[in-house]
Amino acid sequence: MENPKKKTYELVVEQIEVYLLENRLQPGDRLPAERDLAALFGVSRTSVREALKVMEMNGAIEIRRGGGSFIAASEHAKLSRVLSSYFDDAETLFIHEMLELRRAFEVEAASLAAQRATPENLEAIQGALDRMPEAFDDPEAGVLADLDFHLQVARAAKNRLLIDMMGTLAKRMEDNIRATRRHRFVDTNRHKDTYEEHQEIFLAIASGNAGLAARLMEKHISRIRLELNRSVIHPAKTKSGLE
Repeated sequence: MENPKKKTYELVVEQIEVYLLENRLQPGDRLPAERDLAALFGVSRTSVREALKVMEMNGAIEIRRGGGSFIAASEHAKLSRVLSSYFDDAETLFIHEMLELRRAFEVEAASLAAQRATPENLEAIQGALDRMPEAFDDPEAGVLADLDFHLQVARAAKNRLLIDMMGTLAKRMEDNIRATRRHRFVDTNRHKDTYEEHQEIFLAIASGNAGLAARLMEKHISRIRLELNRSVIHPAKTKSGLE
């Protein structure tokens, strides 16, 4: 019975194609040596050699005997289109999975913050909130203010494991916030709406209303996902089974 799994060299072909786009190699650029590709992908040099032969037959690269492998000009535009689609799908999946994760722990963080926040914590959250309207015309400043708001809420929760987890995920959260803002803020009115959503969360925390803080945080993150589903980003059902 035929094995439906891809052969090693076929997987290596895909990995090389991704490598070409990620490193922005251009027609005529030389690929790393076989031994370097083998070490990079954790496969044998034989598998790399087979993959390169397939790519040469497909016209993607040119192998010069004794000189190495080079990207073929005729294939570069086609490769860029294919791999750009691949990365779009990967970003879509990442955005939705990260929003699921954020909803799971940030709702609890808001609830705990309402119960445990000190005046210093509230001042830090307020400081991040105050930077948001100032950054309406500065997308990157807006991303950092948004991220800081959520990190300060987590710190106010006074749960060391939660704080450590948020710190570990901070860079991924930053990427997630940047990606969602890029799509949602095509409508400039969403700047004001988003600021008001954060303001409501802060007021609930400051008033010590744990239940309301949790509900508002859940509503905020759920609304982000709803807006994305209504725009150009949809979960990759075939890959993750998300609704």
